[in-house]
Amino acid sequence: MAQFKAFDKNVEVNGQTVLSVVNSLNFGKESRLDILAQNGIENPESGKWYKQQLWLNAFQEIHKVLGDNTLFMIGKAIPQNADFPKEIDTLRKALLSVDTAYHMNHRGGEIGNYQLVAFDEQNRKAVMICNNPYPSEFDRGILTSMVRKFRPKDSYKCDVVLDVTKASRLEGGESCTYLITW
Repeated sequence: MAQFKAFDKNVEVNGQTVLSVVNSLNFGKESRLDILAQNGIENPESGKWYKQQLWLNAFQEIHKVLGDNTLFMIGKAIPQNADFPKEIDTLRKALLSVDTAYHMNHRGGEIGNYQLVAFDEQNRKAVMICNNPYPSEFDRGILTSMVRKFRPKDSYKCDVVLDVTKASRLEGGESCTYLITW
């Protein structure tokens, strides 16, 4: 499936997650709220559940109106504003936790996943497959923020790039593969 298309029409996303996107940036909050309202999510509330497809429609509108960079910045802000359990103290654990968090915030059918398929601590490389309907740049932002937050203290590098040798959601595929270095 391409980005912006729910895997299952019954999937819902919780209001706290919707609000994290609304509140993720210091600017443009009203624009994001307007876009959500135009797509059937008016006055999102924590504790409520919303159809994922409505939320994906809003993401598609954000993409059209505000661009890929805004999707990337929203994705980056998600982990920056989240609390993490104390046991998540390494980059490997942090990357594995993305899938856990994703499943905690969605319900009602097939949602996809985030899969860490390679992790080489010595060479500081990892590969993550994001098999979900969210925009590619949003996922890249989430992963970038996770690497920045949890990379080793002696690491000054952080790169998360789409593996262009693999099929991607940008071309109608079901997933995007990211090459991560730190």
